[in-house]
Amino acid sequence: MGGGRLPVVSGKRVIQALVRAGFIVDRTVGSHHVLAYPGDPTRTVTVPVHAGRDLKPGTLRSIIRQAGLTVEEFTELL
Repeated sequence: MGGGRLPVVSGKRVIQALVRAGFIVDRTVGSHHVLAYPGDPTRTVTVPVHAGRDLKPGTLRSIIRQAGLTVEEFTELL
């Protein structure tokens, strides 16, 4: 497992990075955006978006894991 340094990012930036990786915003539930990866229904990621707040490291780590990316791959998408 890659133990790269986790970036400090907001939910909005996480969504932008995932869209660059090919995800699409499937739906929004309250302040949570649900992203899907076309062609792979197992890769569904839920990102909390709270204005002006960065994601907690544990939340970000699980989002990256759900997306099937390494921390390094994710960081390059930012």
